[in-house]
Amino acid sequence: MKYISLILFLIFLLFAGWQYNDPDPILWIPIYGIAAYCAWNSFKGHANKEMLIVLATISIAAGINSWTQMTAWEGVITEGLSMKTMNQELARESLGLGICGVSFLYFLLVGKK
Repeated sequence: MKYISLILFLIFLLFAGWQYNDPDPILWIPIYGIAAYCAWNSFKGHANKEMLIVLATISIAAGINSWTQMTAWEGVITEGLSMKTMNQELARESLGLGICGVSFLYFLLVGKK
């Protein structure tokens, strides 16, 4: 089970790297960097339960907030990866925050065992 944390660590590092060309990398690189840090700590067996609860709550709340700002569902990937509309960007951001939130909950559960 701990190797799932290692896989998530690599995924979050990849996500952080992809944000380099994003219009707001100063926001998203730290978000995915913190998720990678938590994944690495989970892999090593060091989980800060209070921090994970706070991060999961913030990530899920921010993801829901971002999702509700969409005026219409236009998909996540249509005609390539470039952002065509603001709704696509909001959908991608909310899904990214959701992935982080679910991962934080996973790290919390794995850390309790």
